[in-house]
Amino acid sequence: MKIGILTSGGDCPGLNAVIRGAVLKGIKIHGQEFVGFRDGWRGVVEGDIMDLPRQSVRGISKQGGTILGTSRTNPFEGNGGSDVIKAHMDRMGIDAIIAIGGEGTLAAAKRLTDAGLKIVGVPKTVDNDLDATDYTFGFDTAVQIATEAIDRLRTTGESHHRCMIAEVMGRHVGWIALHAGMASGAHAILIPEQPISMEQITDWVDEAHERGRAPLVVVAEGFVTTDMESPHSERGLDTFGRPRLGGIADQLAPAIEERTGIETRATILGHIQRGGVPSAFDRVLATRLGMAAIDSVVDGMWGTMVSLTGTEIDHVPFDKALGNLKTVPQHRYDEAAILFG
Repeated sequence: MKIGILTSGGDCPGLNAVIRGAVLKGIKIHGQEFVGFRDGWRGVVEGDIMDLPRQSVRGISKQGGTILGTSRTNPFEGNGGSDVIKAHMDRMGIDAIIAIGGEGTLAAAKRLTDAGLKIVGVPKTVDNDLDATDYTFGFDTAVQIATEAIDRLRTTGESHHRCMIAEVMGRHVGWIALHAGMASGAHAILIPEQPISMEQITDWVDEAHERGRAPLVVVAEGFVTTDMESPHSERGLDTFGRPRLGGIADQLAPAIEERTGIETRATILGHIQRGGVPSAFDRVLATRLGMAAIDSVVDGMWGTMVSLTGTEIDHVPFDKALGNLKTVPQHRYDEAAILFG
């Protein structure tokens, strides 16, 4: 059996570990053959592949990014479509596809599966916002990177008696902000799920400052105050027509300084959170998911993705994973809010 693997959407620590886990198990246990589609769905649409023999995945689980490349190509636009993709697969003798990606990738995979293609999915997102899985690989690494950066901001904040604001990723959900903020001892954590007034934010900052602390605020890029109608965006639209977010920390900093009189600085971590080597947790999770994807292929579980439930790997239909974002529940935010101020 010949299997094609693709990595699509935003890059993420752990992608290479998924590829390695799938290729090693497929070759060693089932005698399968593997190719990789270059640059996500673009490679599928154009029939652009590279061979993936066992030696090609040697030692790659510790590498960030993806050896296959990635893109945000929509497989149904331009010269794409299920008929084109099926023709490429037939010509190259590819029997099935393992699609590694986030909600957009898996939505495309579902549509292609409905058209008769044999596809299984592996969920990927640093935001940890995919439903039907407890955690996605890349999230733990992003939180670790953010926490380390915020720890460094705290030291300079304390030296200068400043309020420091760290902006992390999180378009619709605040998982990274919540975890990194709790880990670093933030005095306020601001997430998309919880609109907060400037009065409340400045109260938390003032309370910390009055205790002799340098206030630390962690904010997700998609956060809105109670006075905002939509998340801050000044960089136009992305390839999917969504506003490019980023910069809310730069909006909050002068507002906090004006209201409190405390010198305030903002730092936007941005793509740093997605780069570098994956954490040990993400390497193990990604490897297990890659190996489980082979089980899905062998068992013919087309139209499903592998997922983590507790500590066990499950197989769930695409439908269960799509359409509902996994947001931070109220009780998790209330738990963290006890520590604010």
